[in-house]
Amino acid sequence: MAKRRNEYISLSDALKEFVNENKLETGMDKVDVRNAWQNLMGNGVNNYTTQVQLKQDTLYVSLSSSVLRQELSYGKEKIVKMLNDELGKEIVKSIVLR
Repeated sequence: MAKRRNEYISLSDALKEFVNENKLETGMDKVDVRNAWQNLMGNGVNNYTTQVQLKQDTLYVSLSSSVLRQELSYGKEKIVKMLNDELGKEIVKSIVLR
């Protein structure tokens, strides 16, 4: 349990400290990556996306359309760059389309 402080801190700082002390950052990154995928890809791709999962620094995306999978495989590097720009830090280094 964290020590109590007498000085006032902002709520955002308190939440950041809580996340860091309890080592919740990796779980938060997984949620953030999933949300970034949905925001960036739009409804067309999201309709065919069945699962988005981050393991270490690799993003695994399951798609129900083989045509879409092939189309997205041509722009993997661009998708990685867009996701990391959206997240504000380099979380994803590679994408595996299944």
